Amino acid sequence: MRPITIHGEPVLHRRAAEVTQIDDEIRALVADMFETQDAAHGVGLAAPQVGVGLRIFTWTFEDSGDAPARGHVINPVLTRIGKTSQEDPHPDEESEGCLSVPGYSFPLKRSDHVRLTGLDVDGNDIDFEGTGWFARVLQHEYDHLDGYLYINRLNGKWTRRWKKSLRREGWTVPGHTWLPGVDPDPFGHDETDEHHHDHHEHESH
Repeated sequence: MRPITIHGEPVLHRRAAEVTQIDDEIRALVADMFETQDAAHGVGLAAPQVGVGLRIFTWTFEDSGDAPARGHVINPVLTRIGKTSQEDPHPDEESEGCLSVPGYSFPLKRSDHVRLTGLDVDGNDIDFEGTGWFARVLQHEYDHLDGYLYINRLNGKWTRRWKKSLRREGWTVPGHTWLPGVDPDPFGHDETDEHHHDHHEHESH
């Protein structure tokens, strides 16, 4: 399990470097990323989010079409096949969140059709297309490798709201992290677990 970096950490805001050699260190990093992503209830995680400036991301997403529902990619290239609409995003149906901007979500338009190529830890080629929400996940994670968070892409109204939140949180300097499974879940996933736990305790008395 690795701590997740929060907005303001320099590694999140610069382009990640290509992986030059897939070795045991890289394989261990990918395994740690899956463990961290799972504990954080995330659908994806990029290496900069665990403080490593390399071009790697992982994902777990059931509705992935022909692509693996659980996968990883090294040195990816993402191509947008579908154009991104210039209309205002729907505040409920198109809201994104990010483990590095914990507890917040904002609406954003994305392309609904992309192609992803790259390598896996065994050196095999990856090449598939993603559509719908899965395409959004892939774009979100790929952005991390170029130093962009989704909040950097918001339109004017939502950018203003985000900047207010940013000032309130103080996430403009390095050093902020959270540890999944230890710190409270910022998106409230563990509240339902606690509720069930309390319920069972109550039943047993």
